[in-house]
Amino acid sequence: MPVIECETERARERLERAGIEIEAGNTDHERWRATHEGATAVAYEDTVVIQGEAGAGLVGLIRAESGRAHLYVDGASRGNPGPAAIGWVIVTDDGIVTEGNERIGKTTNNRAEYQALVRGLEVADSYGYGELEARSDSELIVKQVRGEWDVEDPDLREYRLQVRQLFQRFDEWSLSHVPREVNERADRLANQALDEG
Repeated sequence: MPVIECETERARERLERAGIEIEAGNTDHERWRATHEGATAVAYEDTVVIQGEAGAGLVGLIRAESGRAHLYVDGASRGNPGPAAIGWVIVTDDGIVTEGNERIGKTTNNRAEYQALVRGLEVADSYGYGELEARSDSELIVKQVRGEWDVEDPDLREYRLQVRQLFQRFDEWSLSHVPREVNERADRLANQALDEG
């Protein structure tokens, strides 16, 4: 059961910005409560106590301001172009903060990879992390974003610009290429969205 020493009103603001509903406390000592993904945050005077096994998301949100997170993203397309989907996972030292996937219509695999990175960066930004280490198993996307490879496709150039602008929201960031097996969870989420579509 994590106990986080913090300014509880600032913690409340972070949770509200992430779209989490805040409720009144159950006792005179509780300032407020918030439930998210099966865990509950209970605020007292100078601390927030996280209850429940899946509390990493709440911990990540509350500690996010000066915290560091790892973002794993993957895009999948069945056909080139074909039905496509994206997946993302945000991880901190406390575990998985959040993960998600969605179908994105018909597109190419490279565009799906970029869209996964865009969506993952938007989600990480909404949590307020100061430092982000992003990882993808698409060497093309990583090298294009880092400026190591040219981008001939006008649509991909637009995505690259969008990604670079999103990265500027973080105090520190990095983007690295990882093998598919390291990115397995994001890959599975993207393919799960395709399978369910």
